[in-house]
Parts: sequence; C-alpha cells; structure tokens
Amino acid sequence: MSGLDGRVVIVTGAGGGLGGAQARLLAAEGARVVVNDLGCGVDGRGADPTVAERVAREIVEAGGTAVASGADVATMAGAQSVLDLALEHFGRLDALVNCAGVLRDRMFANMSEDDWDSALRGHLKTFFCPTRLAAAHWRDRAKAGDRADAAVLSMSSTSGLVGQVGQSNYGAAKAAIASATVILAAELGRYGVRVNALTPVGRTRMTEDAPGVADLVRAPQDPDEFDVYHPANVAPAAAWLVGADSTVTGEVFYVKGGELRLFDGWSYAATADAGRRLSVAEAGDAVHTLLAARTTESTSGAGVHG
Repeated sequence: MSGLDGRVVIVTGAGGGLGGAQARLLAAEGARVVVNDLGCGVDGRGADPTVAERVAREIVEAGGTAVASGADVATMAGAQSVLDLALEHFGRLDALVNCAGVLRDRMFANMSEDDWDSALRGHLKTFFCPTRLAAAHWRDRAKAGDRADAAVLSMSSTSGLVGQVGQSNYGAAKAAIASATVILAAELGRYGVRVNALTPVGRTRMTEDAPGVADLVRAPQDPDEFDVYHPANVAPAAAWLVGADSTVTGEVFYVKGGELRLFDGWSYAATADAGRRLSVAEAGDAVHTLLAARTTESTSGAGVHG
C-alpha cells in the first residue's frame, strides 16, 4: 500500500507543468486530489476554469479521484473555497502542495512596480493564503484531539537560492518561500505538520520564452534518450515528501531528472572578531579577511565535492 493511499491533497497551480504532473502522480498513487488552477497566463493575467477541470477529468478517466477548482488562491476567499472543497468532497485534508506561480522577468532597472507586485502576489500570496488556512485547520484538529499526519510542500527556485539575472522579483519570492518553509516546520510540527520545499528543474510554460533556457530544456529527439527536463521527473520526490511514509521536515531539495540535492541554507562561512568596535578601515580589512577565508575553503573543498 502506498503512503499516499487515501490521503487528501490540494495541489495549486495543477493545470499543467510541474503541478499537473504532481497531481497526476499523487492520484495514481492513491491520493484524492483537489486540482486547483486559476488558468491564468504565465504573466498572471486572465483566468480559465477549464484548465483545472481538464486535469481533474484526466485523473478520473485514468481511474483516480479528483475534483477541480479554478479559485484564485492569492486571496483568502479563494484559498478558503479550495479548502472547503476538499472537506466537502473528501472530509479531510492531509497535504497541500503549492505550485502556483507567475513570471514577470525584467532587468531590475527596467522593472515596473506592477512587475514586482505581480510576481510577489503570484508566488508569496499563493503560498501564504492556502498554507495559512491549512495550518489553522490542522491546528484546530490537533487542539480537538485529532493530531494530523499532514504535510506542506512548496516550490522554491534556484533563482532565489543561487541567483538568476533578470529574475529579482521571482527570485525574491522564491527565496522567501524557502525561508518560510524552515520557520513553518518549527512552528507547525507540534500539530503533526511537516513542511518542506523543492527547487524543481523542468520544462514548463515558464521556460518556453526564457532566453537561453528554452533550448537547454528542450525534449530530446531520440525517444530512447532520458528526458532530463520532463516535469514529471520532479513528481516522485514531491509525492514521497507529502506521503505518510515521510518524517522529513524543514528541508529544501533540488530536483532535476533523476538527481536530488539537499540545500544547506544560509550558514556562516568564516568569522572575524576583534572583541571591540572596529574602525572603518578595520571593518574593511575584516571583510577582505572573510572573503579570502571563504575562497580558501572553497578551493580546498573542490576536490572533495567534485
């Protein structure tokens, strides 16, 4: 029996790409899935409820269990309607997968306020609203004596954790999701909730027009060659992390093809301490000392880590 059998999972942004692949695999593994997608364009504009309905219908036709929601989870009302849908149809909620997002790439000096706000709304608000409501739901269950075995999984990005030119808005939102993941893991563990994040690499609508990226992630012409960038490659790790078999929490993983990496997060690379207030010149000297120490450490470790 799968660790997902019978679990009720909400997947936002599940109308295609990474979210759609995850919703399909979750259902194939026995989960009952709420397929949520606003059906907007990559830039966050517009809405089409048939996008979520199509994926839910495909899941049902394949023998799985799913219902569709076209609600805007960047609003508390929309997120509440998705939670209510899960409770109405399935009587419970066991996991939330946050895949919803938009893209408004611009060089920072050319970025409009709307570009900035839309990216943060499309990632941080779509993370906050459903997660906040699910957290309160599980908290209330725990206080009533029904401690959950629940999970939240969110999509972060190397654009935020490593950096990508032209994506300061997107990267800022994705870095915030990674940070919130660590904090929420500490806060929600007492209620039986595990919280993790993935930085997925896959071929999606967001990669189609990205300069230098679309060609990199293109599907191989040879049908026998492993399609490293197929979005379905990310789904197994996502499915395991929200399943009942996992005890992992507070972690961020990189997933590409058949490769998984564990992020260590921000950590101190070196320390310089004079034991007193520094002069301006001494502060500058200390900065150079720290940077030199980091370079030395990186060089000495290069052979070990490859």
